[in-house]
Amino acid sequence: MRLVEILIPKRKREAVEEVLEGEDIDYTLIEEESRSEPSVVITFPLPAPAVESVLDDVRETGIDEDSYTVIVEAETVISERFDDLEQRYARNTARISREEMQAQAKDLTPRFSTYIVMTIMSVVVATAGLLLDSPAVVVGSMVIAPLIGPALGASVGTVINDRALFRRGIRLQAIGLGVGIVTAAAFAFVVRTTGLVSPMIDLFEISEIQGRLRPDLLSLVIAIGAGVAGAWTLTAGTSAALVGVMIAAALVPPLGVVGIGLAWGLPKVALAAGVLVLVNILTINVTSLAVLWYKGYRPENWFQQDDARVATKKRAVVLAVAIVALSGFLGGVTYDTYRTGAYEEDVNEDVAAVLDSPEYADLTLIDVRIEYTDPIPFRQPERVVVTVGHPIGTDPPPIGDEIQSRESVHAESAIHLPTGPVVESNRAEVVVHYTEIEQ
Repeated sequence: MRLVEILIPKRKREAVEEVLEGEDIDYTLIEEESRSEPSVVITFPLPAPAVESVLDDVRETGIDEDSYTVIVEAETVISERFDDLEQRYARNTARISREEMQAQAKDLTPRFSTYIVMTIMSVVVATAGLLLDSPAVVVGSMVIAPLIGPALGASVGTVINDRALFRRGIRLQAIGLGVGIVTAAAFAFVVRTTGLVSPMIDLFEISEIQGRLRPDLLSLVIAIGAGVAGAWTLTAGTSAALVGVMIAAALVPPLGVVGIGLAWGLPKVALAAGVLVLVNILTINVTSLAVLWYKGYRPENWFQQDDARVATKKRAVVLAVAIVALSGFLGGVTYDTYRTGAYEEDVNEDVAAVLDSPEYADLTLIDVRIEYTDPIPFRQPERVVVTVGHPIGTDPPPIGDEIQSRESVHAESAIHLPTGPVVESNRAEVVVHYTEIEQ
């Protein structure tokens, strides 16, 4: 519930009282004598869903939009009329007023200097966590990331036609991404050149980095959830702190991977993670925009509503087109994951079938590992490494040639374009490692 206080010209008193009495709203009036124009301060409680519509009705009496208005959260209101009013508005969509949402969107973004410092620190912590392969450190970086404010601010500015808020949100998002990439690359370069990590480190064996190198269509679920949850939480007037962590989860770790890829001179790594960052931030923007429009937020003045509707549609279309274009990469990764998974399953079945033959009864399959030409999609198998055990003191029969002859070892070409396949067919090399075991 909210307590609303408005300073109105005394000549408008009767018109405003008529609006409030028509809604059965309890109110108090105080004469204001400090102004040159005779004025009164009117105070009244409202359920949160009623604030916007009642304020619109009050302003239709001729009250200036920029009139002195204070809206604060009230703990308790004891009034039979208020209970009836609350029940009447309980049927409406649960959301805060346009003015409250606009104020909260502005408050979510800290001062510019604080925003830059917190962005730098979150990306530094995320990059360190990625190189350490520490999920706890990566999660910690999300907690301090200040990225929720600009993302929601741009959407709020669009639906209510607040151009200053929209421009600020877009500008801070662009600055945040730029600062994040530069910071991550600089920090990763320092870490690499000063020997803070082993020169023999294999980035592609780090699980926290692997997850951002092959982003598939399921990655969109994170961004969609973050955008919807962020906008919904904002309109409900509840704390957005936890949702801010979710939005940061979609953006900060991939930014760290982009910087690591640049510092290690691996453009494919930077590109793959960069596409994930762009898809996520665009998806967060378009989904939050859709939620705010669905919730019914519009500019107060009717003549601004057409402008807001046109701007919302244009920006939603631009974002959707960009997402679809970038999602082609995610779709390709999804297909590549399925294709390599099916290949590995077939190879494992054939290797097991070979070892099930009577002549290889003394051999025990220990492991089958597929090595690829490139850890970044699109991939083709380069080597099939089979580890088998044999009894101590015996000479194991060679099985490499038989496995090599199996059709499953041959990987077909994939993603055929008019100019030819994106991935050429390839027969992987079979390498067999023997180890003595007790039977």
